[in-house]
Amino acid sequence: MTFTVGIDVGGTFTDLIAVDAGRGEIKIAKVPTTVDNQARGVMNAICAAGIALDQIEVILHGTTATTNAVLERKLAKVGLITTQGFRDSLELGRRTRPTPYGLKGQFAPLISRELRLEVPERMLADGSVHIALDEISFAGAVRQLLAQGCESLVIHFLHSYINPAHELRAGEIARAIWPNEYITIGHTLVSEYREYERGVTAAVNASVQPVLARYLARLEAELRSNAAAPQLLIMQGNGGTVAAKYAAQAAVQTVMSGPASGVMAAVATSCAAGLRNVITYDMGGTSTDVGLVRDGAAAVSSELELEYAMPMRVPLVDVHTVGAGGGSIAAINEAGLLSVGPRSAGATPGPICYGRGGTQPTITDANLVLGRLNPDKLLAVENKISLTEIKQILVEKIGRALGLDAMQTAEAIIRIANDKMAGAIRMVSLARGHDPRDFALFPFGGAGPLHACALAAELNIPALLIPARPGITNALGCAIADLRHDVVNTLNAPLAALDIAVLRATFDAQIAKGRAALQKDGVVVERVNVLHAVEMQFAGQSHLLRVAIEDITLSKDALAQKFADAYWQRFHVRLPEMRPVLVNVHSAVIGVRRGWNLAALAPKIPAAQISDAIISRRAVWFDGQAHDTPVYARDQIPAAQFFDGPAIIEQLDCTTVIAPGWRAQADVFGNLEVKKAQNCAAGITH
Repeated sequence: MTFTVGIDVGGTFTDLIAVDAGRGEIKIAKVPTTVDNQARGVMNAICAAGIALDQIEVILHGTTATTNAVLERKLAKVGLITTQGFRDSLELGRRTRPTPYGLKGQFAPLISRELRLEVPERMLADGSVHIALDEISFAGAVRQLLAQGCESLVIHFLHSYINPAHELRAGEIARAIWPNEYITIGHTLVSEYREYERGVTAAVNASVQPVLARYLARLEAELRSNAAAPQLLIMQGNGGTVAAKYAAQAAVQTVMSGPASGVMAAVATSCAAGLRNVITYDMGGTSTDVGLVRDGAAAVSSELELEYAMPMRVPLVDVHTVGAGGGSIAAINEAGLLSVGPRSAGATPGPICYGRGGTQPTITDANLVLGRLNPDKLLAVENKISLTEIKQILVEKIGRALGLDAMQTAEAIIRIANDKMAGAIRMVSLARGHDPRDFALFPFGGAGPLHACALAAELNIPALLIPARPGITNALGCAIADLRHDVVNTLNAPLAALDIAVLRATFDAQIAKGRAALQKDGVVVERVNVLHAVEMQFAGQSHLLRVAIEDITLSKDALAQKFADAYWQRFHVRLPEMRPVLVNVHSAVIGVRRGWNLAALAPKIPAAQISDAIISRRAVWFDGQAHDTPVYARDQIPAAQFFDGPAIIEQLDCTTVIAPGWRAQADVFGNLEVKKAQNCAAGITH
């Protein structure tokens, strides 16, 4: 067994990268996602890469099974048992509305009211017992939920994060009655204050637990069908992996694992290339995810919402998502204006040019009309549609209403999409106190490099780093991911009154718990790294600010100074008269797997001269004009030789556009370093 395989299942394609570190061999595959059974698409990708199962040592797998289940509400039927008087907490939520400036708006909680039951019990905020758990009432509630057809159970009691005794006892009673293992005990998943967020997170977990468990069972059955099954690790939203046999226990951790894997690949690739600050830009078939890498580390947050009223109170790589992907549909809206997304043609029927029955213009169709995509090299085309026919549809559906011809319509679609994606980048940079000009743009995904130069120009980003395999970067992120377990506890104490010994003891306990979880995974690691942070706020505030902690023996004064510095970085305000409060304590225990040299991704036998990498020329439209544009083969581009835009670069997994006025060169890792031609002498800032 020689290959380490990273597999990412996206909304449109399933991507694979297989690495034999000993021989420096790389295999890749990109096949259509099999929406009805993603396991089949995974096996198709392994087959397409030409790898036998007995050649695979480990598979690291990122899946959209849980994310899609939540977004599409294709969930298990869940029942909840909570403290008497609090059954409606999940529906009341916080003081927010679906439409902040509108008079209407509604949402449906994950667990409907008739499936939310109450039992007598009550813990106080200090952890003391106010009302003992009524075990007979609890057992009756469990049976009632079973009679109502519930498949999964949530036990969520008030203040269990500070004293879990009632939840633990309730779990024992439930396991004696409940017919399966789909029982989520709130404090074991999120041991923090804020009952609403903790309850919603538990509800999400219970809703997707059976979905993920069934999917992993199907996949493991497929892997065992032909040979000894390789070890299977599942990508989590925190940027790490976990053994598949434990993944379903905390299924909520796998939500957003796809975006997380891309960011982790960006961290490894950019750091190897000497870049410590990058904005990640992942444009796939259905959406675009953007994130921030600062000082060589991905931002992690526990305050993300998957959608309205669905806060995910678990540590996740901080990404912002917008509905703009290659399959995003362009249409005239009710106001008579052109809009792009969030509706997507998805994998089926897909864009018009895929020939699977799609009839609505998409971003992919617009790029094809503008000459940026090669109609003869599109993946997964079933019935080829002529370019003339696609142009006619663009004019009929959009152009005629706006007085535009086919080329103008296609450019308008791209411009609207670029504006939406630029807004997402502003959300993770400018809105959080970071100047985009201090970062390089790291575009990837099947469509990211098509739009990267335009976005960089819009945001005054000085340079781009385009990875060697942009279309399978998420799979690369899986392949290089380490194991990771996050442990969080609430102290919620004013810093002045905090017992520093309690803080250090909490860190020590979290390290021990994380190390035990790593040992339970049963995966060989080279070393264990531990990252610490605290979440703090000023007294009276509701939102938290994460502060990284390098030394857990630091004093309260040093902790106060670190919080003040972090607050200044985020808001450029100092508030010395305000009292800081330490709310949560966070430790990430990371099992570092054996790495491999990313230079293996570079072309094995490039051309001697950059001109020899040109395989054709075609007309490509930029800013209303057609340019005679060279088309380069990515695997033929030699390192350290400049070439100017306009240029098209083609490879199996992606097409890259170098716009007029930009200059590019390949580095030793196969990445493309791209910057404005007039700034070439300065080089990319490292």
